[in-house]
Amino acid sequence: MPTTAPSPRRSTAFEQGGTPLSDATASDSALRRFLHGLPGVDTVGLEARAASLGTRSIKTTAKAYAIDLAISMIDLTTLEGADTPGKVRALAAKAVHPDPTDRTTPRTAAVCVYPDMVETAAAALAGSGVNVASVATAFPAGRAALDVKLADVREAVAAGADEIDMVIDRGAFLSGRYLKVYEEILAVKAECARADGPDARLKVIFETGELSTYDNIRRASWLGMMAGADFIKTSTGKVATNATPSNTLLMLEAVRDFREQTGVQVGVKPAGGIRSSKDAIKFLVLVNETAGADWLDNHWFRFGASSLLNDLLMQRQKLSTGRYSGPDYVTVD
Repeated sequence: MPTTAPSPRRSTAFEQGGTPLSDATASDSALRRFLHGLPGVDTVGLEARAASLGTRSIKTTAKAYAIDLAISMIDLTTLEGADTPGKVRALAAKAVHPDPTDRTTPRTAAVCVYPDMVETAAAALAGSGVNVASVATAFPAGRAALDVKLADVREAVAAGADEIDMVIDRGAFLSGRYLKVYEEILAVKAECARADGPDARLKVIFETGELSTYDNIRRASWLGMMAGADFIKTSTGKVATNATPSNTLLMLEAVRDFREQTGVQVGVKPAGGIRSSKDAIKFLVLVNETAGADWLDNHWFRFGASSLLNDLLMQRQKLSTGRYSGPDYVTVD
């Protein structure tokens, strides 16, 4: 599966509605006017379309392709206080060879860990083609001073992180301090730069379950993309409401519209609550029907998940052998 497609260079003078985006970020009031000037979300229409796309059925050959594609899009994740170097190494081994009995199984896109585990993950994954992702910026709450957040990012990048998953300050966003959120994303993006290799890609997490409205999710999506996000991500997986077909559909519409306006492509990562192959395939249908085939690649679409991989592996085994092996035949993460 593709893993190294080049990211388009971000223009400094792209237009939205005839207004340079640099003008929209000139002040807090200008940014507020721009974000609140985005079209309102038709809640009924959005949810109806998400539900309708979720009923699509696909043929067996297409299902086999979709399962392999979904495996290749997983950020295999462990973000627990009880994480150990041994657990991270075991997860890395599973990412490289998800099914040790079948070496044709695709590897996952990345392993996602806390910053203090990046060095361990990087050593375990060296030369494998699986990226190391790290949450940062006082994940999951984001409640820390900016210098602490930036130090978090620097530590992860220096230890070998290929990708940084940052959380926005939801308190600032919900109170209308959009420029603060924008400038914080810019600062984190700057810390992702490397002098001796490719920059770490930045995923910006909105925690959509705390943003309350679809309009806020649309505004957060544009804010993140304008600030330089390489991916926009639904959630941390640490709150009650995480990725849903509706909020992911809305974010897919945002990246599609952003590319139409600017020529810049941004990825999408739903995270949390996606546990079955059936659910993963529904999300892939959303991608294809909303953003288009250009996003059906792990450079542009990811699943933030851990338990999802086991179900994908069991369904893959069933398609190849005709038998459903059950959970005892896959590793427990």
